[in-house]
Amino acid sequence: MNPYQSLYPQLEQMGLEDWARQLQDLVAEKLVADGHGDMERWQATMNALPELKPSHVALKDNIEIGCKADLADSRRDAFIEQLKQFHPWRKGPYRLFGIDIDTEWRSDWKWERVLPHIHSLKGKKVLDIGGGNGYHGWRMIGEGADLVLGIDPTLIFVMQYQLMQKYIGDKNHYVLPIGIEDLPTQLACFDTVFSMGVLYHRRSPIEHLYDLRSCLRPGGELVLETLIIEGDSETTLMPEDRYAKMRNVWFIPSITTMELWLRRSGFKNIRCVDVNTTSIEEQRQTDWMIFESLADFLDPNDRTKTMEGYPAPVRATFVATAPK
Repeated sequence: MNPYQSLYPQLEQMGLEDWARQLQDLVAEKLVADGHGDMERWQATMNALPELKPSHVALKDNIEIGCKADLADSRRDAFIEQLKQFHPWRKGPYRLFGIDIDTEWRSDWKWERVLPHIHSLKGKKVLDIGGGNGYHGWRMIGEGADLVLGIDPTLIFVMQYQLMQKYIGDKNHYVLPIGIEDLPTQLACFDTVFSMGVLYHRRSPIEHLYDLRSCLRPGGELVLETLIIEGDSETTLMPEDRYAKMRNVWFIPSITTMELWLRRSGFKNIRCVDVNTTSIEEQRQTDWMIFESLADFLDPNDRTKTMEGYPAPVRATFVATAPK
């Protein structure tokens, strides 16, 4: 079954007929079996997943799909091994038929920090950029969003979304295997756009902000989370090479610099609503993500610094309004 087939009529109803047609070809192209070294294995595992009907689906206060009794004990170990074929599990946690998928990130903690500061998502059309496997998108559906369109070019995350969608079966939430550069220009149709953990990976943060603005309807809301650094409106960190072992970190602004960038990009009503030092309890290695994690990225003798000597990760969330 094509998990995106019900999306295209919704896009057509939004006046995006041309994009809906283009998207069908683009998604098929991204998900071809020979497009990634593991895609054939992932697809084979997906096809072999048991056909299970969850007794319930909870998305508002957590993500819980079914209960332990929905899955026969004799099949549990094999099912866990199938789920682990989609390693690494970074965003979550998920509880699936009584199995706790303990992901690298406690993404629920971030959601609990962000949710009190944003407008109601009930009945809204939402774009979630860099949404990973769709964890926050499911939580948005739990808050009553009418449509959540997530985009992330990392194919393992898209496959994790498809796995969850197999059992949730929601026709209002999608994670597409594309990046922001694959979106049409001047969409101007989303009530809310989320960009969490993306800005510092972009070579041009200002261009990213303009792209986000172009996706919002006039007066729509931007929710942006990014790494930040202490300083004034003239302070921005550009790492010499790596930051916390990440090569693709380009610019880390101060709070006042970020607010300036948002103003220069045309946003209004700009607020920094949360500042949080990332802890090794929120981002850590687990049985479901066995690669290095935050504890390995910090100076072992001084956890206020990264391995490279930069300030350890601190994240801030900003809320702003697109001009009318």
